[in-house]
Amino acid sequence: MSRHRVPLALLVALTFLGGLTAAVAPRSPAPAVAAAAEQARSEQVGALLDRRARALLARDEAAFTADLDPGADPAFRRRQLDLFRNLAAVPLAEWGYRLTGGPDSAPPAPPAADEVWAPGVRLSYRLRGVDVEASEQDAAYLFTRRGDRWYLNSDTALEPLGRRTWRGPWDFGPCQVLTGPGGFVLTHPGGEPLARRVLAELDGAVRAVTEVWGQAWARQVAVLVPAGAEEMAALVGPGFATGAIAGVAVADRVDPATRTARGQRVVLNPAAAGALSPTALRVLLRHEITHVAVRGETVDGAPMWLLEGFADYVGYRGGDVPPKRAAPLLAARVREGLPTALPADEDFRGADMELAYQQAWSLNTYLASVLGEPGLVDLYRRLARVRASEVDGVLVEVTGEGTAALVAGWREYLRATFP
Repeated sequence: MSRHRVPLALLVALTFLGGLTAAVAPRSPAPAVAAAAEQARSEQVGALLDRRARALLARDEAAFTADLDPGADPAFRRRQLDLFRNLAAVPLAEWGYRLTGGPDSAPPAPPAADEVWAPGVRLSYRLRGVDVEASEQDAAYLFTRRGDRWYLNSDTALEPLGRRTWRGPWDFGPCQVLTGPGGFVLTHPGGEPLARRVLAELDGAVRAVTEVWGQAWARQVAVLVPAGAEEMAALVGPGFATGAIAGVAVADRVDPATRTARGQRVVLNPAAAGALSPTALRVLLRHEITHVAVRGETVDGAPMWLLEGFADYVGYRGGDVPPKRAAPLLAARVREGLPTALPADEDFRGADMELAYQQAWSLNTYLASVLGEPGLVDLYRRLARVRASEVDGVLVEVTGEGTAALVAGWREYLRATFP
């Protein structure tokens, strides 16, 4: 075996250069150190959110605003103070936040701070007497660290990235609440006349729905009367916030396994609902509250003629509105010719929407005359949990006949009802 000697000068040079390289090469923090820093940040921001929630429930304004970034936009700080004050009359049973571990994104123009953080945050709140389970909504919060303390800096800075903070009625003005045995009506200053009309009808509407559907639902309803179009769109979505719609029943989430729904609200369009006659307002409330009662039994894709027609059946039930007044467009159309098919789902969103609703009401009224009211309810429970492709099979199981026979019987009913 041969061996080669390395000159001493070369050996010293290599050793020196190696040491220099080790001294100037960038070094990243050890994984354990980085993880500990992230854990500390999560704990501090989580504690901030807990303080914020406790302060709101305790009505401690100073504590609620103490964690707002002193360097934040003054308009944001004012809005947060308004939010706290606007919630004073709202019957909250629960209010809290949790970090979700979702998106972590920096704003396009981060504020001057030692550190910024935009984790996923969920607001969880529950209305006393109405919500069995808490409603959950997204809060697109931006947090800033100044020195060793974290603050809430903004709830709008992430909007250019598509992350938005959910807005409730309390984001649009002071809330006033009128309460009765059947729930409550939440409105703002100026909305009292319609709110009083709604409260006068609310208990009767809840009883009317319960008479048909039974007691297996909350039997407590929150009716929201927004201040205008912007709030209406925030509560129900822009697709439903139109002048043609007087009211909408909304929910955050439906759990088909437990047959329950969270965050159910009836939202009224103040311009349209305020112009309704007493009878029309009564029908509207019973219709929308029916949706609240049956929501847990209803899946996406169930036939609209059943969902909307059943709600109208309950809405008009027991009243003194004759068929020609309840369905004037249908009465006129029958004189031109009888329908040859059930209303399609798309009919409830187009130019013939009003006619589709009237057809659906007459269909459910016809089914009640044939099956009896308990039979109609049973059919609803069966059909509301299936897709359109399965409707014919369920009809055969329940009535002994399929869709063609239903259409034929309905045609005869229309001929006799609108001679």
